[in-house]
Amino acid sequence: MASLVPDVLARSRSVAPPGWSRWLVPPAALAIHLAIGQAYAWSVFKPPLEDSLDLSGTASALPFQLAIVMLGLSAAFGGTLVERNGPRWAMCVSAVCFSSGFLVSALGAATGAYWLVVLGYGFVGGIGLGIGYISPVSTLIKWFPDRPGMATGIAIMGFGGGALIASPWSSQLLSAFGTGTGGIARTFLVMGVVYALFMTLGVLLVRVPPEGWEPPGSRPGRPAASGALMTTAQVSARNALRTPQFWCLWVVLCMNVTAGIGILEKAAPMIRDFFSGTSTPVGVTAAAGFVSLLSLANMLGRFVWSSTSDLVGRKNIYRLYLGVGALLYLAIASLGDSSKPLFIVCAAVILSFYGGGFATVPAYLKDLFGTYQVGAIHGRLLTAWSTAGVLGPLIVNAVADARESAGHTGTDLYTTSFYIMISLLVVGFVANELVRPVHSRYHEPPAAPPGDGPGLAAARGTDTEGTPR
Repeated sequence: MASLVPDVLARSRSVAPPGWSRWLVPPAALAIHLAIGQAYAWSVFKPPLEDSLDLSGTASALPFQLAIVMLGLSAAFGGTLVERNGPRWAMCVSAVCFSSGFLVSALGAATGAYWLVVLGYGFVGGIGLGIGYISPVSTLIKWFPDRPGMATGIAIMGFGGGALIASPWSSQLLSAFGTGTGGIARTFLVMGVVYALFMTLGVLLVRVPPEGWEPPGSRPGRPAASGALMTTAQVSARNALRTPQFWCLWVVLCMNVTAGIGILEKAAPMIRDFFSGTSTPVGVTAAAGFVSLLSLANMLGRFVWSSTSDLVGRKNIYRLYLGVGALLYLAIASLGDSSKPLFIVCAAVILSFYGGGFATVPAYLKDLFGTYQVGAIHGRLLTAWSTAGVLGPLIVNAVADARESAGHTGTDLYTTSFYIMISLLVVGFVANELVRPVHSRYHEPPAAPPGDGPGLAAARGTDTEGTPR
């Protein structure tokens, strides 16, 4: 595979020169994540597509749903290639796929062929989402072994915040070009070109640390924060799948994401339903503001909570996400529509835990499995996201539809689903408590390791023949 990688994108060409500042790597990661975070703004395109192509709401959601499915699949199956070929190659693949997805979608909108929009944005663009999401993870962890939670939080914060840029920008482009098929096509075209240029900045800027590099004046790993879970051993992606720790973390991530996305996906109608029968109902504009607030909480939580995990440890921070999250859901379910500020605060904190869970899990994986192939392991773990992306909205919508059919309104539409979320968070909490240090039988030998990839030499900055990269 390495021979198929253009020389300019090869890992050996991206080794940082002496004096290179590691603080240039987070902006490179942000250039990718701010772009692919556009996926959270897909709802802007739903009404124009429905009107111009006579689509149902379910049909107009198909490109986004396929994109999320492809994100999980491409991250899972492409994780080893990302580790093998390096971050520059991975970011380039992401940029090409993500921007090409917009261009194919532009052709589909212009010709009225909706299947091309689904193919472009959902399938091709979704591959760019998955490869781009995991592309900087292992590199950031190697540059910031002393603060892995903070480093990955900065990058993954970009994914949460991408919609804050993309949503108003998409609306402005549609206002300028029109909401017919021609206007949608031009909007897709402009976005595809601009995102390609923006993501190229990340491709050019990213570097990997040289062999033997350590952050000056630091104590890599901060053992006091993660305690016995911190390891200096290395575990391959193949062996990681054989450990109970991986599957415990899979359950932890799935439960945390399910609980958060259950609110995020239905936020606007939920707050309107909750307070429809009170003296202070929530209007359409206020509901949209609530959605923006949740997006902001999602973005900030990715940085704040993941950075905090460097101080208190990964297991403790997930105790917060899952334990306090369950209590917040209980407060909403119990107090109902009695306090609008309480509802808003609880929902915002839950969404901050949702974002924080995404940003903290790469550092948790590093603590348990080491830096060798951590990107590939992270990619496989993201299948939990794909599962939760279906499970969370399904629970909330199915329960609400069933309750509405039975004649219920207001808070009664959601109380049952909230108690289901509490149960899932408790399951996640128990799974987190079961995480223990990885047994030595899963560790890679110190030299020329077999397994899923080019060997431990790749993690140390050398190629498989021992030549420094």
